[in-house]
Amino acid sequence: MEFFEPQPLFLVFSALLGLILGSFYNVCIHRYLQGGSLLYPRSNCPNCSHFLSWWENIPLISYVILRGRCRKCNDPISLRYPLVEALSGLWALLLAIKFGPGLPWLVYLLFGGIFIVMSFIDFESFILPDSITLPGGLAAFLAATFLLGMDWQSSLIGGIAGSGIFLILQQGYKYLKGIEGLGTGDIKLMFLLGALLGWRALPVMILLGAVCGLLASLFYLAKNARHGLQTAIPFGPFLNLGGMLYILFGPQIWQWYLG
Repeated sequence: MEFFEPQPLFLVFSALLGLILGSFYNVCIHRYLQGGSLLYPRSNCPNCSHFLSWWENIPLISYVILRGRCRKCNDPISLRYPLVEALSGLWALLLAIKFGPGLPWLVYLLFGGIFIVMSFIDFESFILPDSITLPGGLAAFLAATFLLGMDWQSSLIGGIAGSGIFLILQQGYKYLKGIEGLGTGDIKLMFLLGALLGWRALPVMILLGAVCGLLASLFYLAKNARHGLQTAIPFGPFLNLGGMLYILFGPQIWQWYLG
């Protein structure tokens, strides 16, 4: 990954902003899974409905202070909360190191938030919401074309090719096995990723996502082998991870492959 000249204040700002956004992402994930509103009520314990004080809402720090439990009912706080906050903070920091201040940092920061929210929703519900993937696909095309300087043809072809490849995979698997092995949400997600990153990114991005998904499946199988459990892991989070890795390391991967 190419590094810009260090700008300590911007790096600190990015990491702090990422942590704060991560706290908001947790609200988005929880409220979607529970079918609630983003605006009401304010943050509360899912078990006892205790409204959180300001110091109970500090990203990462509050989880440590509270020792991972609700102050009111002592119910365990899901590890998802500090994990999402940490991932969001790390993503913002890595983008700051990679791009420095500017539009690419801002655009990828926002889309990274979309990827994180979608991924954790998919992990828990095996659903990639249309309310995110469909407007996200349009936003990706507009952002790539007007903010990132990509040719609109490359963005549009990327979206159509990405979703088309996964549509063929879905229908082919269904024809051979008689069941769906790939969700329609993954097809819509691939339009978003392809439109944002362009068609040239598709081979590396899909490969990265597939390798990460395979490693996660093998880990899950090894951990649960004694129980004879079959693995059922959504692919969407790993496609998102492949896209995020491509944003950070894509050009270097291409140079390594070609050189």
